[in-house]
Formats: sequence, C-alpha cells, structure tokens
Amino acid sequence: MSSTKHSSRFLQLNTAPKFWERRGPTSLLLWPLAWLYGLINRTLDLLTEIGIGNRKPQAVPIIIVGNIRVGGTGKTPIVIALAERLARMGWKPGIISRGYGASTSMHPIEVKSNSDPAKVGDEPVLIAKRTQDQFPIWVHPQRVKSIRSLLKKNPLVNVIISDDGLQHRALARWPAREGGRDIELVVRDQRGEGNGFLLPAGPLREPASRDRDATLMMGQEFANARMDEYFLGRRAFQLQSALGHPYQLIDSSKTQTLEALATNYPSEKVTAIAAIGNPQRFFDDLKKQGITAKWIGLPDHSSFTKEFLESINAQCILITEKDAVKCSEINDARIWVVPMTLDLPNGFANWLESILQRPDPNQYTL
Repeated sequence: MSSTKHSSRFLQLNTAPKFWERRGPTSLLLWPLAWLYGLINRTLDLLTEIGIGNRKPQAVPIIIVGNIRVGGTGKTPIVIALAERLARMGWKPGIISRGYGASTSMHPIEVKSNSDPAKVGDEPVLIAKRTQDQFPIWVHPQRVKSIRSLLKKNPLVNVIISDDGLQHRALARWPAREGGRDIELVVRDQRGEGNGFLLPAGPLREPASRDRDATLMMGQEFANARMDEYFLGRRAFQLQSALGHPYQLIDSSKTQTLEALATNYPSEKVTAIAAIGNPQRFFDDLKKQGITAKWIGLPDHSSFTKEFLESINAQCILITEKDAVKCSEINDARIWVVPMTLDLPNGFANWLESILQRPDPNQYTL
C-alpha cells in the first residue's frame, strides 16, 4: 500500500514494468530485442505491401480505433460514441472486435446485450449494453471473417468500426491519408509512449512515428500540453469524458450523484475497483469529483468473484461499466456502477463524414 492525496490508499495489481516509462539500464539492455521485434514487424509490413497474403479490400469503409501502446487507452468508449454519432448523421454502422478473453470459436459470433462475456469478451458486451443492441456487433480473432458475417446478416450496414485492429495486417484498407475512405485512429492517453521503445524494452507495439489518419487524445491532461514532436504534421483531436450518476449493480433504477455518494459514505468505507487498461484514469476522475477511497487496480479484463468482493471491507464499492458486465451473477447491494460518457467534437465528426463520403477507390484499382 502507498499513500495518495486525501489519505486514500491505492493497491495496484496490474502495473506495467516501471522501466517502460523511462529509459535506463534495463530498457537499454533489452533494446536489441526491441530492435529485432521492430525488424520482424517491418518485414511483415513489407510483405503485406507487395501483395503477399491475397488480401481483399472490404465493400464498406473501415474505421479502426486502436492504440500503439500495450494496454487499454480508452478505445471502447470512443467506439460507442462513434457509432452513435454516425447513426445520428444518417450512417448505418456495424462493429467488429477481437473479443479479448472470449472463448475460442471457429466462426464469428454475434454479440447481444445478454451475451456471456466469457464467450464473446467484456468490451463487446459493454458496447451492446450501452447502445441497447442498436448496432450489429460481431467478434472473432480474424476480423475479415467478422466483417463478412456482419454484412451478410446486415446488408444495409455502410461503415464498419473496428475496436482495435491497427496491427491486424489481414484487414486490407486504403487509409484516408492515401486518398482512401478507410480511417486509422490512434488513441493516446496521459501515459503517452513511455520511454518510446518497442516491446520488450518499452510499451510500444509499433513506433510512435507510425502513420495514422488522426490521433485521439483522451483526457483533459492534453488541454494545455505542448505539442511535441509526436504530433507535428499530424491531425489530432482532444476528447473529453465525463462520469455520470452511479447506479446500483443489482437495481439499475437506483441512482445517486457522485456528490451525494461522497457525502453519504466515509472515505475509509469506500473502495473503487477497476480492471481496465488504465485504472488510474478512472480513479483520478473519481478524485476530481470529490471521491476519496481505497483504489484497487486489477489486470485488464479480470473477472470479479463473489469471494473477492465479499472480502472487501467497505460500505460502498465503485466499479466501471466494463467491469459490471462481468458481475451479472453478483448480488451485492454495496456495488455501484459508474458510467462514463464521451462526446465527439463537431470538427472531428465533420472530418469523418468528409472522408466516408469519398467514392470507393477500390473500384478503380481492382
């Protein structure tokens, strides 16, 4: 345990290696492996570019929401906001995902709000619940198969949103920066790129210099940030999220404001738990709303057992919506779910539509 502001306690169980954040002896020792990792990726990219693999472009535009840093950076809320915004603009979006943590399946699986997260992944179920099954959602490690299944059952879908997939080379696309209508979005949070090294010397799956159509910067930490070399010559949009009114896990009709929660419970009797890519961001957002508590960060996609929750000495337990979808069998009145909303800037939405309205470049090249 270590002290934080307001005498809160923080138990972090999913910390990435500290040497990933700053260059030092360990990261430099591992740099040759990182160089080899990068060489392998560059070779695979080259093979892809010269046409090995028989990739075929898709019939509709693809929007990939991904990250180059290992671990979550807030992609799923963006996928939800993106689908809802596109629908209001008259588009008919569909969503695909790898379904991290899902059970292995030979064929793509359609996801509904009542789907089992153990079979299809927690994030796809969260998307289905938040959007009330408004959009078709399919999961499979091979995203091309998911697209085929989705379009076969939903032929009116005219744009696909991929939750992650920047490193999925089998998914052929013609990005907007090359005159196409597919869009690659890199999500970045306040952690940035750490020491800037590739795995295993650093946290990056691809170099920070990776081409992309736009960078989406999550969190107000970027509001007055200096535009460093990472952003020079690149389109970037700042996104702001907000926490909504918590609702009781066992009865979603019961809600209370965060202000009331902070007043009703002593800080030493409140525990916040998050099994997401960046738990600290959730905890920081709560602290900004006056919530002081014991913070427990778990590995991304972890499940909460009844025994684990019963062992927590608290009168109030706060969790994220992503974690709530894995707690359908938990009957604990102490648990309150904190929703998060995200609005997309009008400038970002207008830019997206200008790209999606382009004629299909593939009809002139095939």
